[in-house]
Amino acid sequence: MSVATAVSDQIQRVGGSFMFSREAKDFAATTGVDGFLGGYVRGRGGVLGDVDADVVSSAFGFLPLNTIRAGWDTTAAIPAAKAAEGYLGACQDFGRRKLAAFEAAPRLAELLEAVVQEADSAGSALFAGWRAMPLAADAPARVLHLAHTLRELRGGLHLMAIRASGLTPLQAVVIKGSPFNDGPAQAAWFGWDTPFPEITPELRERWERAEALTDEMISPAFSVLGVAASAEFVALVSDCHEAIFARR
Repeated sequence: MSVATAVSDQIQRVGGSFMFSREAKDFAATTGVDGFLGGYVRGRGGVLGDVDADVVSSAFGFLPLNTIRAGWDTTAAIPAAKAAEGYLGACQDFGRRKLAAFEAAPRLAELLEAVVQEADSAGSALFAGWRAMPLAADAPARVLHLAHTLRELRGGLHLMAIRASGLTPLQAVVIKGSPFNDGPAQAAWFGWDTPFPEITPELRERWERAEALTDEMISPAFSVLGVAASAEFVALVSDCHEAIFARR
């Protein structure tokens, strides 16, 4: 199994873990828009600059334009750069809270940074934007920032793989779902209009090919690690995932 495949689900969960945290909710409250949407869209997309919502939608990919526009336009009074800084702060503070006792944080941050810096950003605008944000001095905050950034890389590449495999973003959402919802429920939560497409065996096979293609496209970023560091990286990502999601 490749490093990309081994850490795929865990990076997805670790990198996005702060998005529903108390820190993210505190940031969202500063936007003046109730609920998750405004903070998520303005905060995550803020690295793209003060652009039209259609630009943000093109980068997010898996949410419909009307959802992105609602979250982006209603928070337009907040400069994009300031929103990105606030969302980064939420990400970092979540890392500090959840990984304060994670002794391997400095080493994992070192390995994550090597992978993130090695990666080619072509086609992954959100990844490039989050990579350009300044890293914190402390390792727990760096781990969350870098994991989120690596998650954005895979997300951008996965969007290209989905398109190359002849799928629509909506079809991909209905097939994949999320850790919180099955596919149709996730699509509804994102704001896609019903009826949702029927998922045939052929479409599911296309999605599986897209998953494999995504792993193939992101794999060069992990080549910087070498054999021994790759095994260490997989183990530390697993340990980090356990530290964040352990019940306590």
